[in-house]
Amino acid sequence: MRAALALAAFLATPALAAEETVTIDTPLGPVIGTLETPEGDPAPVVLMFHGFTGSRDELPVANTDEGVFSRTARMLAEQGIASLRIDFRGSGESPGAFADTTFEGQVADGLAALDWLEANPAVDGQRLAVLGWSQGGLVATAVAGRSDKPDALVLWAAVANPEESFGGIVGAETLAKGLEAGDAALPVTLPWGAVVELKRGFFEGVTTFDPPAELASYAGPLFIAHGTKDTTVLPSAVDTFLAAHEGEEASWTAEMDHVFNAFTGPETLDQMVGETVGFLKPKLQ
Repeated sequence: MRAALALAAFLATPALAAEETVTIDTPLGPVIGTLETPEGDPAPVVLMFHGFTGSRDELPVANTDEGVFSRTARMLAEQGIASLRIDFRGSGESPGAFADTTFEGQVADGLAALDWLEANPAVDGQRLAVLGWSQGGLVATAVAGRSDKPDALVLWAAVANPEESFGGIVGAETLAKGLEAGDAALPVTLPWGAVVELKRGFFEGVTTFDPPAELASYAGPLFIAHGTKDTTVLPSAVDTFLAAHEGEEASWTAEMDHVFNAFTGPETLDQMVGETVGFLKPKLQ
């Protein structure tokens, strides 16, 4: 009952926020994002990374007119926390070809966005957290581990074992073909019917990128949220990440799938955002 009342109070907070589309110049090309800021003095800020084939607003949430990330950004602003959600190069509105996507390229985008926030007077870049979902969580482990800027790290259904997760998405045969593809783009049919093109650099990352090792270089506060019904990134990822991290940490699980039950409505997502904010607020004071 107490948790339900707290969530109701959280959702009842009036929205007082401004939203702006921004361009972040990086050595590898521009990155497009949405900066959402609450009313008042520059606020602490959360940098948000979308998942594989996603974009900065993320998956539409049933029975709402929002995406997973655009809804999260609004709810953060209602709690006095700004956010920047970006399209990685080649995704969403950011220039580039999706076929050129690599994990390292997305890490570079994330680090550039981190620097941009630190220098932006519209937010308090000295109070900053990083949040990543799925492949964005994989990227977030490296952005946090390779930088001394984040005051907190949030992993939502984050990829801990790329070969396991992407092997399940594209299949072992496609992974093998990708490693032999040279510079040619390989068409890949995804389980939900979409067809994308990827090059060898992506597949090499699947076999070499080590999210737990990246996380081991980050000693700050860590919050992990994962679903017990997630078949895309198995729930064992929680234990893998907790074992790799030394420092303050908390985990939250619920009976949800990889998309936080967004296909049926916002209820589970809202609860997860509430738990996330409850963890972040003391860290961003």
